[in-house]
Amino acid sequence: MPSNEVIELALRREVKMFPEIAIRELVANALIHQDLTESGTSVMIELYNDRIEISNPGKPFISPDRFIDEYRSRNERLAALMRRLGICEEKGSGVDKVIQAAEVYQLPAPDFRVGECRTTAVLFAHQLVDDMDRNDRIRACYQHCCLRYVMNERMTNQSLRDRFKLPEGKSATVSQIISATLDTGKIKLADLTQISTRYRSYVPFWA
Repeated sequence: MPSNEVIELALRREVKMFPEIAIRELVANALIHQDLTESGTSVMIELYNDRIEISNPGKPFISPDRFIDEYRSRNERLAALMRRLGICEEKGSGVDKVIQAAEVYQLPAPDFRVGECRTTAVLFAHQLVDDMDRNDRIRACYQHCCLRYVMNERMTNQSLRDRFKLPEGKSATVSQIISATLDTGKIKLADLTQISTRYRSYVPFWA
C-alpha cells in the first residue's frame, strides 16, 4: 500500500497514505454489492500513485449521493456474515466511516462513480484544498454536510474550515465553496430565517 516515510527525532517511521478502515469498508462494500449474475468479471482493486480504485460489477440500487444515509444490499446474507465476522461495520455505517476517515486524514472526498456495468469507489491521496478542482471541493462540501447531518449536527462555515484545516482568515474561501455547492442543489440552508451568513448552517438536499 502506498506510504510516506517521516523522520522524527532521528527515527524513521512509515505513515500510511490511506486509512485502513476506509479501504476495508470499501472492499467489503464492493464484495457485498457486486452483481453475482455478471460473468467474466469480479471485484477489482487498482493502486495508483495518487489514488486507490475499488470497483465491483453491477450498478447500485440507490444514487451515490445517498450512499451515506441509505442502505440496500444486493447480497444481504453475505453482508450479515461479514458483519458477524467483524470484517465490516454495522448495516448502513460503512460509507460514513470512509468519509470520516478521509476527513481525519485530510484526503479529498471519496468519489463514487457508476459506469455502464461497474460501480467504482475512488480514494485519493492527500491534497491541499488549494490544489483541488471545483468538483473536488463541492464533493467534499456535500459529503461533509451529509456526515454532519447523520451525526445530528449541522454544517457551518467553521465546520467546513475545520474539515479542510483552514484558518479563520480563509472564511471567504470556504463561503465560496459553500455557495458553489448550494448552486448545485446538493445542500440547502437549515434555517431560511437566518440572515447572518456568519451563523448560517446547512443540511443535505434530502434532509
